[in-house]
Amino acid sequence: CSAIDACESSNGGCSAKAECRRTTPGNRACVCSAGYSGDGIVCIEINPCLVNNGGCDRNAECTQTGPNQAVCNCLKGYSGDGKICTYISLCSQNNGGCSEFAICNDTELTERTCTCKPNYIGDGFKCRGNIFQELLRNSNTSSFYYHLEALSIRDIAGPGPFTLFVPHTDVLKSDPRVKDWTAKGVLAQVLRYHMVGCANLLYKDLTAITNVTSLHGDLIHISYSQNSLVLNNKAEITLSDAVGTNGVIHVINQILVP
Repeated sequence: CSAIDACESSNGGCSAKAECRRTTPGNRACVCSAGYSGDGIVCIEINPCLVNNGGCDRNAECTQTGPNQAVCNCLKGYSGDGKICTYISLCSQNNGGCSEFAICNDTELTERTCTCKPNYIGDGFKCRGNIFQELLRNSNTSSFYYHLEALSIRDIAGPGPFTLFVPHTDVLKSDPRVKDWTAKGVLAQVLRYHMVGCANLLYKDLTAITNVTSLHGDLIHISYSQNSLVLNNKAEITLSDAVGTNGVIHVINQILVP
């Protein structure tokens, strides 16, 4: 007589995911394979994510990849290996995309607010200071700023409001009269002729008036035709409404002469 091998046929009636082990002649035991649980007759794949998030960080997603196997991936707004995930502050990188003159505040996951600093105005993504500061920050108007600085003209750094008609940088650099005015000591008068005090006049406001008085004391004539604003019948406003905390800047294509 020979002993009957209970595992010889059909894996001994055990699950395909189980090992059939001979015990005594004619008997066997079914043991689920690694990664599976059950009585050996029925073996179910173990999902480690169902217990303690699979050992992942609470701010990570556990994804089953096989029997009792899983990977951990940090959720959006966090960084790490999945076992440990650290909150990423949006404001820690490039000021959160806010203006350099703004304060970035993390509010919630993947969210932040941008608020302009004191003495600046804007939406937080673009913040503007007073018009004296803004002249320097724009290449179209920076030459006008340098001339003001050289002559220590600081009128427009005050509370205002002011309206500025600024000749484009290219015009100031190319007009030979600028050197003559400098030599004669009258450039300060010419520059002040481009400033209007006690008024914050936007483009739409200028279309409704015919003249304004400059800080130099002389009038600036304003005319509106063919969708263009022209000063003293010659200088056209090419860029308008650059608003600062104490006034507004308009760029013109010629120098105004009092």
